Amino acid sequence: MEPDRKGWAYVHRGERPEDGARQEGAARRATGQAEAGQGEVEQGRVEQGRVERGRVEREDVVVIGGAGVDTTVYVPELPLPYADTYGVPPVVDRIGNTGSGVVLGCHALGLRSLLIDLIGDDPQGALIRDHLAARGAGFAWAIVPEGTRRSVLLVGPDGRRTSLYDARAAAGQRLPGGLYRPAIRRARHVHVSITDFSRHLYPELRELGVPVSTDLHDWDGENDHHRDFAYGSDLVFLSAAKLTDPPAVMRDIIQRGRATTVVCTAGAAGAYLLEVPPGELDGPAAAGPQGAGEWERAASVDVRHFPAVPLTGPVVDANGAGDAFVSGFLYGRLRGLPAADCVRLGTVAGAHACTSLGTHENPIDAGTLARSSETAWPGPLTSG
Repeated sequence: MEPDRKGWAYVHRGERPEDGARQEGAARRATGQAEAGQGEVEQGRVEQGRVERGRVEREDVVVIGGAGVDTTVYVPELPLPYADTYGVPPVVDRIGNTGSGVVLGCHALGLRSLLIDLIGDDPQGALIRDHLAARGAGFAWAIVPEGTRRSVLLVGPDGRRTSLYDARAAAGQRLPGGLYRPAIRRARHVHVSITDFSRHLYPELRELGVPVSTDLHDWDGENDHHRDFAYGSDLVFLSAAKLTDPPAVMRDIIQRGRATTVVCTAGAAGAYLLEVPPGELDGPAAAGPQGAGEWERAASVDVRHFPAVPLTGPVVDANGAGDAFVSGFLYGRLRGLPAADCVRLGTVAGAHACTSLGTHENPIDAGTLARSSETAWPGPLTSG
């Protein structure tokens, strides 16, 4: 499908655009800054992407990639035995995928947050734009003909899910430089989703010196797709779902890459933290891959375990818990809290997500996070 205004990159924050003219106006009023830039997508390329220049505030968190729509089907059990037909409750389309979750979670916690992505000129793209506008979260996008990412989520009675993911990716896709460069230059932190086009931003992010995080999700420690993200980020999140030895994989990430902090979430089993403060290395982690001396010190640091916090209600939907954890952690990180306290905030945010229907419908706010954290982890969050 050819978009009416090919390749225009719109940004909105708290406005619901109804037509192209209002979208352009919202872009100028809301951020009014991005430079003109030529799209770099080989298939489904963006011909032009720009937003007018102007004065802007600094973003706390810029999220690269990972917007999509989840079609949620609540099923009687998982795995679902074969049958010709199942009667199910109403099937629901909601905003989903990891980038949406992180930007909405950070925004709900009071961080100035911006999501940058490629979407389609389709109903799913419109759903994402409208949802983020209604919440007041920042969104900059360019249109590609492959369409918007989608997932079908089969959710069981215990809240566990099976995801059928449609990436809608095209070989050689790139974000237009004019869409993302002004944002990363003014960002306090950049979170990179593991969409293929996102990996190509690492050289620029390294040159800028901006802190970078990523979430490897259910990486098995072997899949090559994840390696650029695992070894190119300063802060790495991942799930223990496919790991037989989480501490070994966490140490490998620090050994081979730039990270000084690795966090592995394990659902009801809690979370693991491996942190090697830069001061304990021969040189800062940002200088490049670590050598043998740094690895020896990394190997001597204990992996800390943090239990899961009690839920405030029954588990109804575990979708989005990992993204909520990331948002809670980044909230603490940008407040200058130690990594251990950031993990504690992440566990509270992730537990909150499990008690809400939908992937990102009810992210925790700062007040609820503070109260729930005090209940779960008595005492001030100021020390490791």
